[in-house]
Amino acid sequence: PEAAMSYVAYFAKGAKAAQRPVTFLFNGGPGSSTVWLHMGAFGPRRVVTADHTHTRPAPYRLSENHQSLLDASDLVFVDAPGTGFGRMAGKDKEKAFWGIDQDARAFAEFIRSFLTRHHRWNSPKFLFGESYGTTRAAVLSNLLQSEYSIDLNGVIMLSQILNFTLSIDGPEANPGVGLAYALALPSFAATAWYHHKLPEQPGSLEDLLSKAEAFAMGPYLTALAKGAALPAAEKKRIAEQLHRFTGLPVDFLLKANLRVSGGVFEHALLGDEESTTGRLDARFAGPTMDPLAKEAHYDPMSAAISSAYVSAYNEYARDVLGFPADRSFQPFARVFPKWEFKHRAPGQRFAFPGILNVMPDMAAALITNPDLKVLVTGGYFDLGTTFAASRYEMQHLPMPERLQKNISYRYYESGHMIYLHEPALKALHDDVAAFIEKAAEGR
Repeated sequence: PEAAMSYVAYFAKGAKAAQRPVTFLFNGGPGSSTVWLHMGAFGPRRVVTADHTHTRPAPYRLSENHQSLLDASDLVFVDAPGTGFGRMAGKDKEKAFWGIDQDARAFAEFIRSFLTRHHRWNSPKFLFGESYGTTRAAVLSNLLQSEYSIDLNGVIMLSQILNFTLSIDGPEANPGVGLAYALALPSFAATAWYHHKLPEQPGSLEDLLSKAEAFAMGPYLTALAKGAALPAAEKKRIAEQLHRFTGLPVDFLLKANLRVSGGVFEHALLGDEESTTGRLDARFAGPTMDPLAKEAHYDPMSAAISSAYVSAYNEYARDVLGFPADRSFQPFARVFPKWEFKHRAPGQRFAFPGILNVMPDMAAALITNPDLKVLVTGGYFDLGTTFAASRYEMQHLPMPERLQKNISYRYYESGHMIYLHEPALKALHDDVAAFIEKAAEGR
């Protein structure tokens, strides 16, 4: 089987390649192209969308992107196998490329080929992954360093997920594990604060988040750990505190056994208005599809922006970049249920099935390259990959504690795609540009 991966690269004019950082950027899914980071965050042109409401249908507009990362690094936007303008061929092609390890190896081969073709072996090198792209970045950074002898200067994680047991999407399928609920609570609190659904609305989001995190990782997590042994009076006290942080009724929280998944929260918070909050960006809200359902049936954020991105990029790719008009662009590949979630972690002889956790890969990359720097970024209103979970993952990497100094964190008042909110995009640009400059210089 073979795969032709599509990409778009931007280089600064007149810069010395050996001294110029190069950053490989990719979205996640799995099964997503990189149209989102390309046209929304760091490419030279940016699609104009509404900040937190549904973007009107075509015509769409592109504008000059003053937050492009080209001021800090050359940029390579890479589409995963089977997405973008790329194609796969051969018998069992999906099996060859659609899987955790297969996908990472395809990206490693792409990067090796790119470095050779463009004479960039001696450039400072960075990975930038979003969502599942952070999962890929963890596996890929270790793979590049351990098998390809390509040490990285830095890795930027946007909306990180390394340990899927910490996801608030469907935690009820993994009973007995309460961490996902606790780590999601600060994001639930931020969402309720944004939509003015808290019984006592604090003025400061930062103060609310500090209190929510303390409660979540203290009394709340302790109560969840007790399971059926939790006394009724204590359960009611916890439900009352949860009400203060989420705005959800105490009776509702008791019926939910103190455990509210992301889909249930998105459906319930604005239920009295027959509205559903966004999953990937809970600032968004849209009409509820089924008021009698238990969970949200769609993501108003994705529905609000997808057409604008795909339509604008189809025009830009052909009119400006020169992609052929007779080749279709695939924003997504239907990788499920063909995606192989078995993964051989560092130190293991075999790939084991089970819930995915690539924290060992990230730790191995930091151990084998103690100069590697990592920047973790996220949005407070992201209910798909919660910001508290990303910090928890990194603070629990199986590695010497002294390597924690190589990891830094930045969080913003936005959602999964931080760059949808322009003030957050500017802050993200400045933070990433400063990170690249320091890491490229070895600081």
